[in-house]
Amino acid sequence: MSVQQTQALPPQYVQDLQKDYGTQLTTRTAAPLDTGLFAPTVAGQDQAQKDAYAMATTQGQGIGAFSPYITQAGAYSGPQGYQSFASPYQQDVIDATLAEYDTQAAQGLQGIADRATASGNLGGGREGVMAAQYQNKSDMNRALLQSGLLQQGFTQANQLANQAFTQQQGLAGLVPALQQGDISTLGQVGATQQAQAQAQLDATREANRLEAYEPYERLGYQGQGIASIASGAPGQYQSSVVPNPTPLQTALGVGSTLSGIYGNIMGPYRTRTN
Repeated sequence: MSVQQTQALPPQYVQDLQKDYGTQLTTRTAAPLDTGLFAPTVAGQDQAQKDAYAMATTQGQGIGAFSPYITQAGAYSGPQGYQSFASPYQQDVIDATLAEYDTQAAQGLQGIADRATASGNLGGGREGVMAAQYQNKSDMNRALLQSGLLQQGFTQANQLANQAFTQQQGLAGLVPALQQGDISTLGQVGATQQAQAQAQLDATREANRLEAYEPYERLGYQGQGIASIASGAPGQYQSSVVPNPTPLQTALGVGSTLSGIYGNIMGPYRTRTN
């Protein structure tokens, strides 16, 4: 007793489609994809970011910019700090003032002599006592006048030194703050530019990836269609290439993060890239 096996074959046009599909699939998958065309790449730092880094790390820049002002402030402190602000004309003023005082004092002595002459006591003991007393008091007043002028000059010079000291302290804080603002601005602008460059790289990578997988997408769609025809049941093809997030949107999100980082730190930093 012979056994016969019956096999239900699909229509010839379905067999032809399947054969053609197998040929295409074999040919397409025979060579590997050049994944280097859509490998992730990272955008380099923008020039503004490099400038910000250089400003923050170069000697005399960034937070180190206060050094010369602190040094100068030190020169205006201590017992000799006033000397830079002493008037170069102070001694001239003192000499002129004392010369006028001496003239007036001499006139006073002459007045004593004149009165002694008028009273017939010129050269007498009383005139000598009066002249000596006058001279002693005059010399004391002259010394007080001279010391007062010196003290006035010192006080004024010391006040100017204190004022300059305070100004240097202010600059010691102001200059680094201004430079920090420059660093922050450069960093934020550079981060935005870097994010834009990263978005362009990602867009190119995504385009290359879609282009590389496009033939496989067509084969997948074709294979699903042939299977549906052969089974008699309609099928729905689901793409195997899942789109990535919008590159620009992703990059701008990273750029916003970087801008926040640059706005809160100064000095060496790292840049995130997607």
